[in-house]
Amino acid sequence: MSFKTDFLMPTPLLLSHPTPDIYAWNCLLRSRPNPISLYLRLLRHGSRPDSFTFPILLPSLSPQLISQIHAHILLTGLFHHPHVLSSLISSYSSLPSDLFVFLSLPFLHLDLPTSNSLLSSLLRAGHLSAARQLFYQMPQRNIVSWSSLIDGHAKLGNPRAALSIFRDMLAGHSSPTPNPFTLSSVLAACASLGALHHGLWVHAFISRVCIPLNAVLATSLIDMYAKCGRIHSARQVFDEMPLENRDATAWTAMISGLSVNGLAREALNLFQSMCQRNVPANSVTLIAALQACVHGGLVGDGEQLFRKMTSEFGITPTIQHYGCMVDLYARAGLIGRAWSTVNSMPMRPDVLIWGSLLSGSRTHGDILTCEAAIKGLVELEPANSAAYVLLSNAYAKLGRRREVSSTRKLMERRGVKKTPGCSFVEVDGRIHEFFAGDLSSLEGTQLHEMVEEMMGRLRGAGFVGDTREVLLDMDGEEEGKELAMWAHNEKLAVAFVLMKTMPGTEIRVVKNLRICVDCHEAIKLVSRVYGREILVRDCNRFHHFNDGDCSCRNFW
Repeated sequence: MSFKTDFLMPTPLLLSHPTPDIYAWNCLLRSRPNPISLYLRLLRHGSRPDSFTFPILLPSLSPQLISQIHAHILLTGLFHHPHVLSSLISSYSSLPSDLFVFLSLPFLHLDLPTSNSLLSSLLRAGHLSAARQLFYQMPQRNIVSWSSLIDGHAKLGNPRAALSIFRDMLAGHSSPTPNPFTLSSVLAACASLGALHHGLWVHAFISRVCIPLNAVLATSLIDMYAKCGRIHSARQVFDEMPLENRDATAWTAMISGLSVNGLAREALNLFQSMCQRNVPANSVTLIAALQACVHGGLVGDGEQLFRKMTSEFGITPTIQHYGCMVDLYARAGLIGRAWSTVNSMPMRPDVLIWGSLLSGSRTHGDILTCEAAIKGLVELEPANSAAYVLLSNAYAKLGRRREVSSTRKLMERRGVKKTPGCSFVEVDGRIHEFFAGDLSSLEGTQLHEMVEEMMGRLRGAGFVGDTREVLLDMDGEEEGKELAMWAHNEKLAVAFVLMKTMPGTEIRVVKNLRICVDCHEAIKLVSRVYGREILVRDCNRFHHFNDGDCSCRNFW
């Protein structure tokens, strides 16, 4: 085994003790930020590493050296020692593909802490299926095992499975008691799905079993309530937090929650309160404050805040901050200022920059900027279907059907598939998922009848469908286009909740894409005709519909 590194000069301890024992070597290794050179000296002195040596050494190694130390661990016969094996597994998190070698080990050699270490490493590396397989093969599991799997599913895009695993954990005969980390992961899954009733149950559970509401758990509750549209509940949790527990993360979660729920001025006022209390704002806090300006169309406030970033807050703008400014100008129709911001950035535009420019210019009919933005987007992400759809919609809005058709053909030639839109709703504690045009469920006939009823009542109230931005694959007659619009997933979700709940029940929809103009106007009228408060969370923000109005003021 060879290492390309210089030897350290002898230390006073080495000079006085030519052959220190391994305890002394381990103490020296622990005191060095980069102990590999000292480890080589240990070997030259003929000392034999023990089970403490490698856990000290491994965290400091580069990926290139991990496999060499792995080989040396095998030579020393310490591979199956629990502490050594657990440390080695953790080190392999930076080499995801090599983690699978540990799955072949018999569980005789994997005690519970080591199994948990492998489980966590697999999840950090994104190997969800392998982690799940390992979990269900483990002869023993504790709260660390369950929490890791729940957290991994919540973070890796499968929040429904995270909630299902949590229910399985509670249903077990000897189920472990959830700890704050478990519950914060469950709350993150609730936030992702907009599953308010699940989140309310978790909050009640926290109170019932008297789990201390620390800063992390309180912030998770704030985030959950905000992302479920219950901003007043989020604010109540925030206000009840002891001042000493309100760190920058808690303030940022509350500012962001107010922002996406259409309360831009309240978000900026809270940001000012944070500054007045001398809580240091970080880079993420500034993004939340700038997004409040974006959602509220507060151009002057955004410009002032951006100018103060370096001088008052000591924060150098990142591409995310520049992206907020581009988005702010583009949404407000100030396309020239948006371009100036792009051209003044000290870094190359990324997908979010081009996407903000494309979205704003499409809204305001600047087709030249749309085309320039999609060129930038496609160079970075050739398979980005959203870019083609936005450009197609911009052409459709201007009545340029030939360009709509050519955009569709370009997508077909390049093999780009449109991301399917889907919406989630929570009814009676269950999460229901809807895709555009999909009436294949057992209740498809009833849902179709409910959609027909809803269409009829809206038409009777004067609603006329907006088919100018119809889907790429619809080139037929106007009636066919309108029927296709009525099968959009958010309309199906709203119709399902109308069908399944009592009059007056609030409707909450979580959607993976941006809500279209036709659905936005239709749901506005549904809120008045049916007397329902309807909350729709799309990929940008919340829309609170009530009595024919929306909290976004048609600015999204």
